[in-house]
Amino acid sequence: MVGYGAEDEHFVVELTYNYGIGAYKRGNDFRGITISSASACSRVLEHKYPHEVQDGRVVVHSHDGHPFHLINEDVAGDPVKVVSLSVSNLHRSLQFWSGLLGMHVFEQREQSALLGYSEQQCKLEIVDIGQAVEHAAAFGRIAFSCPRDELADIQRTMQEKNETILKPLVALDTPGKATVEVVILADPDGHEICFVGDEAFRSLSQVDPRADELLQQAIAADGSAEWFAKKGQAKEEV
Repeated sequence: MVGYGAEDEHFVVELTYNYGIGAYKRGNDFRGITISSASACSRVLEHKYPHEVQDGRVVVHSHDGHPFHLINEDVAGDPVKVVSLSVSNLHRSLQFWSGLLGMHVFEQREQSALLGYSEQQCKLEIVDIGQAVEHAAAFGRIAFSCPRDELADIQRTMQEKNETILKPLVALDTPGKATVEVVILADPDGHEICFVGDEAFRSLSQVDPRADELLQQAIAADGSAEWFAKKGQAKEEV
């Protein structure tokens, strides 16, 4: 989990690495993350990281091709401002995200809308691309925490409206840690959405002071590329 602060108050990204995979095919589902940070923009320029400027924003892509839109301005609170997803029908998606999941519509245009549960939190942007949304192999999942007592109601609403439930309400045990309850849904375009009980989640989401050190150790110890090379094989591309 990486972000600009504790997960209780900040949007964080979960990165999943699989040793045997060299690349994932990207679809048109994920449009990018918008971050407001003058220092991030400065580092891009300082290190001559490949980028382009669009509408006054610095646009960079991760190693795997995921786009990040940087605003050259520092802000109070979480710098992560928007997560943008493609949808095939804006009206239908608004009915789902706002009408069923209760998100507030902060801004709406002809082909897009900005939604969220709080003015202070990262927003969700949905953009109508006028065609089917393809997730390919690089798709992810967006997660929200909510009071545990609301999980059953969320599931019941989805059942009553015949919406997709990928994982019915279930308790997930983590040895030595809190047991969290989750329900996982899919929106009309197949975007996966996880709602997790907040009370137990807050216990699991505590910042590990050694997290960065442990991550660097794991990266240094990863010999998968060399292992595949010795076998005369290449990592799989999916």
